[in-house]
Amino acid sequence: MDDSMGTRDGHASAAADAIAGGDAIANGDANAGGDSVAGGDSIPGEDGQALAAAVQAVLARVDAHASRATSNGSRPGASPSGGAAAPRDAATTDEPTTPAAQQPPTGARERRTATHPAPAPKAISGPATLDALVACFGLSTFERQLVLLAAAAELDPTAAARCAAASGDPTRTYPTFSLALAALDEPHWSALTPVSPLRRWRLTELDDETRLTTSRLRIDERILHFLAGSPYLDARLHGLLRRAQTPQTLPASYGRAADRVAAGWNESRPEAPLRVELVGGDLTTRTDIAATAARRTGLALYVMTSDDVPTDAAERDRLARLWQREAVLLPAALLLEVGEMDREQTAATDAFIDAAAVPLVVSSPDPRPTGRPRGERVTVPGLDDTEQLALWADAFADIPRIQKSHLRSLVAQFQLPPHVIRSAAAAVLRDLPDADTDADTDALDPTELAWRAGLIEARIGLDELGRRIEPEAAWDDLVLADHQSRILREVVAHVRQRATVHQEWGFAATLRRGLGVTALFAGGSGTGKTLAAEVMAKELGLDLFIIDLSQVVSKYIGETEKNLRKVFDAAERGGALLLFDEADALFGKRSEVKDSHDRYANLEVSYLLMRMEAYRGLAILTTNMKKALDPAFMRRIRFVVDFPFPGESERAEIWRRVLPAQAPMKDIDPQRLAQLTVAGGSIRNIALSGAFLAAEEGDRLQMRHMLAAARTEYQKLDRSLTPSEVHGWV
Repeated sequence: MDDSMGTRDGHASAAADAIAGGDAIANGDANAGGDSVAGGDSIPGEDGQALAAAVQAVLARVDAHASRATSNGSRPGASPSGGAAAPRDAATTDEPTTPAAQQPPTGARERRTATHPAPAPKAISGPATLDALVACFGLSTFERQLVLLAAAAELDPTAAARCAAASGDPTRTYPTFSLALAALDEPHWSALTPVSPLRRWRLTELDDETRLTTSRLRIDERILHFLAGSPYLDARLHGLLRRAQTPQTLPASYGRAADRVAAGWNESRPEAPLRVELVGGDLTTRTDIAATAARRTGLALYVMTSDDVPTDAAERDRLARLWQREAVLLPAALLLEVGEMDREQTAATDAFIDAAAVPLVVSSPDPRPTGRPRGERVTVPGLDDTEQLALWADAFADIPRIQKSHLRSLVAQFQLPPHVIRSAAAAVLRDLPDADTDADTDALDPTELAWRAGLIEARIGLDELGRRIEPEAAWDDLVLADHQSRILREVVAHVRQRATVHQEWGFAATLRRGLGVTALFAGGSGTGKTLAAEVMAKELGLDLFIIDLSQVVSKYIGETEKNLRKVFDAAERGGALLLFDEADALFGKRSEVKDSHDRYANLEVSYLLMRMEAYRGLAILTTNMKKALDPAFMRRIRFVVDFPFPGESERAEIWRRVLPAQAPMKDIDPQRLAQLTVAGGSIRNIALSGAFLAAEEGDRLQMRHMLAAARTEYQKLDRSLTPSEVHGWV
């Protein structure tokens, strides 16, 4: 597809500028639909009167042609040879051009000219919408009048009879190219070609393209309504495009990004015309930035997804032309949201982007790996604490009992875009009772509701990447040595006081890197690593997400980093506690680089360490093989907590805490149960299984039930109970 929309040989950007910079659309809303106009007099306003006058002027030319043909004694609308009317020489006469052998004698021509002088054609004025159409699509004088002639058939009830009279055929009650070539000013045959503006952009259409000069010529309905001052989105684009609303306010950082998008359109280069790549953030944020850029440029913004780009080349070309015409008429820009695509859809999307000759934003979470010129790349910036605080304060302005200190704690924990913060505030307002109700307003803490709303909003996008656990365990549920518990509480303090130390005390400015809180939990299966993470999440009021690294690691080069990036990007919104389980799948001793796979494996480890160190929440890794980890990796972890296999006294304490006080028990001895050499996870399994066996018998929980449950657990572990472990049980 070529880009000749602005002028006959020009660029579509000139067309967009012609409308955006003038008063092309005099009336109406770009979203409004337009009804067909019954007649010229029914079009309101000065533009309506100007359009009606222009229609009458072009019909007067049709009448003049009919009069000339009648006075000549020939059939109007046809050449003397009986074919279609040939183009007239506009510089000499209004009469149809005929072969020299068939011209009347010179004297007769002179007498006729003296008796009926041909008036000099007057330029036909028209409404601003017509002038805009001419400027945008580079229409010639002949093409301009041809559009008016086609519009006359819809707007003037006398047009049918006048066309029939001018054609000399009572059945031909409609405009044709033949009639236009004979009756209108400055005719040229190139207006009939498929690459002419009239047909390329479907300003006019032929009922039968096999009869080029004699087929009925119609004006496209969208163009007719545009001329009448009733612009709207072409119905053929409904379902594919949606109108983006411009946000009332935008943070300063986003506003600067919008300025860069607008500048990218204005400073387009031949290799990447009118195209901007907008990456990062979420779709709503990218749309808000693009919509603001469009408004500042005098454009509307419509949004389309790459999945809706046709893979068939002909359909894609029709869609591209239709949208480019709409972009000029409205005027508007397009945001194309690019997601995960297969190879065929990717090729179709790239072709659609390459063909774009009107303002376009290619929107995606991450930069697209393509060798094609992509134009200006604008990355959605992160909002600093001052901007975040202003957003929270504005959104929660109508919520009582929310102090600035509470808002600071929300800012320290959550990194949410403006629309999500507004959604969280709306959720709090819904949960708070009205002042005139009998509900106990003191029982509902707005600060707690705001925190919970922030957690819920921050979960979006992360639930599908990991397993979320609602933290319920407390410190009393942990059975650990004092030094281990002390380290865990120290980790909690680092997370809780992060804002104070980093921002208020200025450590973020002096240290700059490695500020993320990272920990390694090392120990065998069932020793309490996940339980400890749950306790810490409960203490911090955070969600706990367990990420199975064995599912994240991919054999395909680059896919592991891509999967990890999705996890961290989603978690950044709420600083969730991330527990990377089975870290041994990725963090074994880094080997010497012998081939490309070794090199990329080391890159995967480095990428994860980099993201962990920059993560604003708490990232915990678990491993069963601490000794196998690379020392260089260990140096980059802030805390290392060992979870040793519990001794007999620790196992007895675990048994005491696992067995509920209200459970009916008989002769249950935690000290004897501690003879089983199993970790805490297995102890919980045995206790629960024994309880079910007792409940099934309708009896109290006894040691024999525990023995049966222990045999089942040991069988699962491929172990056998020894006599010393169950001595004195039954």
